[in-house]
Amino acid sequence: MNRRKFIIQGGMTAGALLLNGSAFASSSSTKLTILHTNDVHSRLDPFPMDGTRNAGMGGIAARAEIIRNIRAQEANVLLLDAGDIFQGTPYFNIFKGEPEMKAMQMMGYDAGVMGNHDFDAGMENFVKQLAEHGKFPILMCNYGFGQTPMENHFAPYKVFKKGNLKIGVTGVGIELTGLVPESLYGNTVYMDPISNASRTAALLKKEKKCDMVICISHLGDKYSDNKVSDEVLAKESEHIDLILGGHTHRFFEKPREYANKAGKKVLVNQVGWGGLQLGRLDYDFSREEGQKLDKNQSILIVKNIVD
Repeated sequence: MNRRKFIIQGGMTAGALLLNGSAFASSSSTKLTILHTNDVHSRLDPFPMDGTRNAGMGGIAARAEIIRNIRAQEANVLLLDAGDIFQGTPYFNIFKGEPEMKAMQMMGYDAGVMGNHDFDAGMENFVKQLAEHGKFPILMCNYGFGQTPMENHFAPYKVFKKGNLKIGVTGVGIELTGLVPESLYGNTVYMDPISNASRTAALLKKEKKCDMVICISHLGDKYSDNKVSDEVLAKESEHIDLILGGHTHRFFEKPREYANKAGKKVLVNQVGWGGLQLGRLDYDFSREEGQKLDKNQSILIVKNIVD
């Protein structure tokens, strides 16, 4: 009889990164585990066993098992996706995103953003799949969705309660002109992600009193020119603590560190594409030290069939 064995491989940062946080309800330390994906591109099955580099890797069954195991061990878990859920396999061509949304709902995603490929079957289709099968919030602070099918199906931010913590999450998307046919994004208005994310993050930190602000981004990590990116957003921000990125399909060995406008450190992370990895960042929060990133892992998702 065959049995499945799930292998987790990951690297940890050497040392801990200290960030500033707001006051906490108690002086005891609270742990938060952040899990994230990006650019899964409808990869529901593992990559085929064809002898190539990614053979046997990925797949929603293995990812779901890893997420279940982490949730069984950790009290406060946040699971986020940075867009391009759709496009790339026959599953999307035939079913238009239904199995992808069902899988994410089953795994318990807390929030996500829209990537450019999530418009590929039209906004009406995205709303249909999300409303019927996904049901997790889409967070976009730089897309104006007035007079579009998405008008009542997104929010600029959400505050999550995890233990005694308040975690503010917002999201930004890439400029659609030139990437997506206008007929697919319709009246969607692209707004400057830097100013909108900065304004939303300030609201979350100052008015909502969040202990941490996360921006889920589909801008891309960085470019050779000064095109807006996660790097630019990190440097130009003031109240964002962590950016979880996508679009450029980069596998980070560890999160990149930047200094923001106030001289404080901002982390940016990304975990490739195709559901090959699950990002994990473990933070400790205390009154004395604020936020402290204790470790990060890029969890390589592999399914081995053993006789």
